[in-house]
Amino acid sequence: MGRDEPLWRKTIVDRLIDRNKRTTSSFTEIITQNNRLYDASNQLKSDNLKLSVENEQLRSGGSVASASGNNSNLAKIQALEKRLMSQQEELTELHKRKGENAQMIVDLNIKLEKQNKTMNDKDVRIAEQLSTNNSLKAEVQMLTTSIQELKGLNSCLRDEHTALQLAFASLEDKLRKVQDENRTLIDRLMKYKIKDAEKMNDENESFLKFGSYFFRKRSDKMRKELEEAAREGNSMRSGSPLSFPLGADGGMGSLTDLSGTGAKAAGFYSDTVPSCVHMKFDAHDGEVNAVRWSPVERLVATGGADRKVKLWDVGKAIMEPRGTLVGSNAAINSVDFDSTGSMILATSNDYASRVWTVCDHRLRHTLTGHSGKVMAAKFVGEATKIVTGSHDRTLKIWDLRSRACTETKFAGSSCNDLVTTDGSGSTIISGHFDKKIRFWDTRTDCSANDIVLQGKITSLDLSKDCKYLISCVRDDTIKLLDLRMNQIIRSFSNDNFKVGCDWSRVAFSHDGSRIAAGSADGSIFVWHVCGRLETTLKDSSVAVTAVNWHPFSSTLASVDRLKACTIWSDS
Repeated sequence: MGRDEPLWRKTIVDRLIDRNKRTTSSFTEIITQNNRLYDASNQLKSDNLKLSVENEQLRSGGSVASASGNNSNLAKIQALEKRLMSQQEELTELHKRKGENAQMIVDLNIKLEKQNKTMNDKDVRIAEQLSTNNSLKAEVQMLTTSIQELKGLNSCLRDEHTALQLAFASLEDKLRKVQDENRTLIDRLMKYKIKDAEKMNDENESFLKFGSYFFRKRSDKMRKELEEAAREGNSMRSGSPLSFPLGADGGMGSLTDLSGTGAKAAGFYSDTVPSCVHMKFDAHDGEVNAVRWSPVERLVATGGADRKVKLWDVGKAIMEPRGTLVGSNAAINSVDFDSTGSMILATSNDYASRVWTVCDHRLRHTLTGHSGKVMAAKFVGEATKIVTGSHDRTLKIWDLRSRACTETKFAGSSCNDLVTTDGSGSTIISGHFDKKIRFWDTRTDCSANDIVLQGKITSLDLSKDCKYLISCVRDDTIKLLDLRMNQIIRSFSNDNFKVGCDWSRVAFSHDGSRIAAGSADGSIFVWHVCGRLETTLKDSSVAVTAVNWHPFSSTLASVDRLKACTIWSDS
């Protein structure tokens, strides 16, 4: 600091000298004139004084002078008096000019003070602007550095994106090759299955020719029931006049299964009301939310809170696990088979739906796009289209060939369950949290003829002829709707029947003559569609979450919140 002191002192002195020059330069002429006037005034005063002295001398000496001298002195006195008068007038004029100059100096001083004040204000503003300028320069420097860093990061991300695109293209090529190979393998597998089915059908027809008499003797009652089932179109796989169940391998079951005690004990070909537990087993590690029979095999699929879908063969005297389908990241809410029984569809709380193939238990499709948990999903007509309903208040239609969502329908309320009509699947029926049943035409964007119930809807089920619909309602009732008239024709309730959860599933029997529903106390209520309560089944006190009838018999499957699956039959 000591080394810098002469420099700042010299700077201050220089600035003061410059300031003095700037402030005095405009008044230089006025000061010069004022000084001249002051000198002239002093000179006039001196001359006036001299004249006064001379005049007095002349007056005092006038009495002594002679008469001739008086005339000459008088002339001098008059001349001096004249000169004195002129000098006095000039002095007066100079005093006047001096006063004007003094007033001008005062005005200029006031103006100078104003200018100094303005200059001080400008100095303060300049200092503020300099400070702002410095801060802006620092901010510009910081932003420049940030831009450079972002450019570097952008370049790095661009390189990563290019690398990922290359990797994605490579994986896409591999995927196409695997898909082509998968199609080839599926075609070969279908050909082998068709050959096996034809061979088994030939063997069954041959066996029927030689053993029909023995079969009629032991199964007259069973023949009548199977003929009724054949007329209804249930389980038609062979060209014979009778329909027989499919075996676990996908072909025709043997006749010994029909006449033996195993099938009778399983209750697969009777049309009576189930009355007892045929088998019970722990299906999952936690709560079981969904159950569904395969349309072609003696196979039951269950979905639970342990994020798994499990397959169970219950056609024999004992239960036999057939596989576990994994891939979900949250609890399973619903399961459904396609019409051929070759694929199974499940929805999950992780906002996604998944499709597996039953034969190899492989995950084929993962459908993501909902923003809420997916509560229900069904195949729409063909097995390549799927509709899903979610808590995000939308329904989405998916094409499995393109693996993309082809249409989104905005329902305005959370969807708890849905069903589709057979065949083309042009109509979708959904049940919602806002107590409405909505009807959707896949060819249009909006719903029509909505039906409002007295409580939020937990599940729907459609009869096989697509004429009747049942809806489980949270007010502890089940409504039967005639879709031809689009109105409620019957309500089912009981003092002991309580809906156990918001996703409690009810079901029509295979012939549409009965409905079954699980209660919060562990009971299963079976009503005839005419309105009477036929039976109440109970094996535990845990709430039943879902029930499902066998596709061509009166066997009933149920699941509860304590991880159990129960198969009910008539004996």
